[in-house]
Amino acid sequence: MGKFAERSDAEAPYWKRILDASLPVDLSYIPIGLACGILLNASGFNVWTTLMVSIMVFSGGAQFLIASLLATNAPMLSVLLMMFFLELRYALLGSSLSKYLHHQSLGFTMIFAASMNDENYALNYLKFSTDKKFTPKEALHVEHTTLAFWTVSNLIGSLIGSAINIDLTIVHFALTALFLYMIVMQLKNRLIIAICILSGFLAAFFMVLTKSTLGLVISTLVASFIGFMIEAEIRKHRPKSGWLRSMKNPAGTPEEDIDNE
Repeated sequence: MGKFAERSDAEAPYWKRILDASLPVDLSYIPIGLACGILLNASGFNVWTTLMVSIMVFSGGAQFLIASLLATNAPMLSVLLMMFFLELRYALLGSSLSKYLHHQSLGFTMIFAASMNDENYALNYLKFSTDKKFTPKEALHVEHTTLAFWTVSNLIGSLIGSAINIDLTIVHFALTALFLYMIVMQLKNRLIIAICILSGFLAAFFMVLTKSTLGLVISTLVASFIGFMIEAEIRKHRPKSGWLRSMKNPAGTPEEDIDNE
C-alpha cells in the first residue's frame, strides 16, 4: 500500500505535488490573511499598498506589527527597528536550510530567502528531511504557492475592510495573540522562559521611561544580550545544567520518528 501511494505521488502532475505539499499552510493563510488585510486597511493601507507590503514583507507577524504600530502613530524609526529585530530569526532559519541548497546560483538563493517565512520553512525543512527526492526548485515553488494564497487573502481582506468599519482596538488584540503564540512556540528550555519573563518587565520599564514604542526595541536588545551572556556562562561552566535542558516536543521530530521505526 505504501509503495503504491509513493508511486502515485511520483506520477502526479508537478503542480499537484507542490499544492499537496503546501496545502496545510495555504488553507491556514486564508482566515489569517483576511484578518491581516482588514487590519492593514484600518491602518490606512489601500489595496495597492496592501499588495506591495504582502509581497515585499512576506511575514504575518511583521505585517500585524506594521498595522499595530501605525495605528498608534508610532514613529517610522520604531517601526523599522522593530521589524528588523523581529525578522532576524530568518537568518537562523535560513542557515538550517542552507545545506539543502548547495550548488544553487546566487539569484536563486536570493529569491528563495526573500520568499521564506516560518510556515513554509517548516514545510520545506520537513520535506527535505524526509524526502530525499525533494529538490530546491520544488521548495521554492512551495514558498511561492503559500505567498500567492497569502497575498490574495490580504487583498480580499483589504476590500472587505474598505467596505465595513473596523474598530482599531482589534488590532492590538490580534497582535498580542499572534506574538503570544510565537513566544509559546519558542519555549524550549527554562532559560528561555526566564528571559521571556524578564523581557516583559523590561518592555514595561523602558516604555514608561521613553514614553514611546522605542522602549520595545531597547528592551529587546537588553533582554537578548542578557540571555546571550547567561547562556554562554552556563554552557561554559555548567553545560549539563537543567536551565538548558530541552523540553520534550510531544509531536516528536522527523529524526525521532525515523529512529523509532
